[in-house]
Amino acid sequence: MPKVKRARGSGGAGATGNVSLAEQIIQSDSVKPITRVKRRGKAGKQGGGDGDTDDYVDEKLSRRILEQARIQQEELEAEHGPAGGDEPKKRTTVLGPVSKDGDSDDDDDEWPSLERAAALEKGECCEEVTVNPEDEKAIEMFMNKNPPVRRTLADIIMEKITEKQTEVETVMSEISGCLMPQLNPRVLEVYKGVREVLSKYRSGKLPKAFKIIPALSNWEQILYITEPETWTAAAMYQATRIFSSNLKERMAQRFYNLVLLPRIRDDIAEYKRLNFHLYMALKKALFKPGAWFKGILLPLCESGTCTLREAIIIGSILTKCSIPVLHSGAAMLKIAEMEYSGANSIFLRLLIDKKYALPFRVVDALVFHFLSFRADQRTLPVLWHQCFLTFVQRYKEDLSSEQKEALLELLKCHSHAQISPEIRRELVNSKCRDVEGMQPVAMD
Repeated sequence: MPKVKRARGSGGAGATGNVSLAEQIIQSDSVKPITRVKRRGKAGKQGGGDGDTDDYVDEKLSRRILEQARIQQEELEAEHGPAGGDEPKKRTTVLGPVSKDGDSDDDDDEWPSLERAAALEKGECCEEVTVNPEDEKAIEMFMNKNPPVRRTLADIIMEKITEKQTEVETVMSEISGCLMPQLNPRVLEVYKGVREVLSKYRSGKLPKAFKIIPALSNWEQILYITEPETWTAAAMYQATRIFSSNLKERMAQRFYNLVLLPRIRDDIAEYKRLNFHLYMALKKALFKPGAWFKGILLPLCESGTCTLREAIIIGSILTKCSIPVLHSGAAMLKIAEMEYSGANSIFLRLLIDKKYALPFRVVDALVFHFLSFRADQRTLPVLWHQCFLTFVQRYKEDLSSEQKEALLELLKCHSHAQISPEIRRELVNSKCRDVEGMQPVAMD
């Protein structure tokens, strides 16, 4: 009888050479369990013994460890208070859907930067502006006593609706514009829902129905349905972003003048400071500088009712933002030709301080602006003298000899104890634009 071979893969006491052929056939047809244990990591590859352990902790055990650590930390804080003696951090709640990364699921990347910028600029634009009562009284002396009635978007829409009702359907006047069509009830229902969202908006996505308003031909009528006076400050900022980017300059000017400016003035009058989101809306509106000047700054100066606090807050936008020279020069030209008010001196001084290379036409307009006060018998505020000094310091080389002589004569009519000697020194020790190589005029 031949030698019996050991069955392959079999082990234990039964795997001996004394097993009969019949038992070997039966064992080969049956399925045997595999007792091999897989090893992960470097230990398994190196063929460690049974005493080797794995280099990782499974997910369930990690979760339990972290949970127990958190419970212990809460117990310690409850007994001894938080570490360092500081107050426990308050959890902040983000309204709106949250993504997996923990950030607000907004479609724009600018909202998180608003929160970071708020920490940096809160002290600049959100704190109450301290105003000297004497300066405020001096400014009020030059304000318009009978200011024009301020028109809002609601007033203009209601006026158009009244015109439509009184006009004959067959006659369409080209002067008054086209008749306003009746809105679909479903459209009215949608934008009334948008109004409710904007009146409670804090952060997150805006309704898509609101984002398409700039593309509509009757966008003013649709905007009136949403009642802009009930929007939150955050909603006003987001609306300014959308309208400044998508509207043409003429239409953006109307939005600034009819919606943004009244809201800003009301906020300053009520809280004695400007909300951070409204301040950022003012900065974002400068995306269209022409519309910003025509819709916000120039109407504010023309009203004659701009307070010192409003001029300081809105003027800070001019200091922080970069503005093209042509737009600034045109604004300076318009302000110089207006009837004087104290706020005009603030805006002019801030624009002059940007050190533009102005055309001679603008420089001449500023000279005539100051010379127009020769016959004025009122005591001019310090703001006027400060603006005069800033103009002379920046553009003394761009003045003609006749203009310098006229400005020196002006100092005899309106003088200030500390500022006027400095103005005289700047005028005397400077060259003229119409005389080459002219020596400075000796001071008397």
